[in-house]
Amino acid sequence: MTTFYDVPADALYDALADRLAEEIDAPPWATYAKTGVSRELPPEQEDFWERRAASVLRKVAISGPIGVQRLRSEYGGARGGSTRYRVAPPRSSRGSGKIVRTILQQLEEAGYVDRAEGEGRRVSADGRALLDEVAGEVLEDLNRPELKRYA
Repeated sequence: MTTFYDVPADALYDALADRLAEEIDAPPWATYAKTGVSRELPPEQEDFWERRAASVLRKVAISGPIGVQRLRSEYGGARGGSTRYRVAPPRSSRGSGKIVRTILQQLEEAGYVDRAEGEGRRVSADGRALLDEVAGEVLEDLNRPELKRYA
């Protein structure tokens, strides 16, 4: 049986974003919101919200019970010290908590994520089944010889 660990993440995100687009809608403010302090502009992708939801679902499945703060660190970036002369070392910054929290709430309403009491959120049985089902479809569609042993 194919699991979501067996397929490349980018191919899984594409397929999972198409599946999640039916159940998750981007809020109206999402077109104007930046994804973190280290960014200058909001994302330009049309399906950004669905792709980020697919990524969050996969990260929750991999990292077990995980909270918003750790997910913010996952989606953070480098915020430079001095941008003009590059004399200060870059510093890390966290991603947007509002985006991560809203996506987790939407995944929870859809039944793919459950709350772990005091530990954050973890993937539910339906979420794991969705990830594995989409991974099986992705593996069938891929024409990469190095992945044939998983089929």
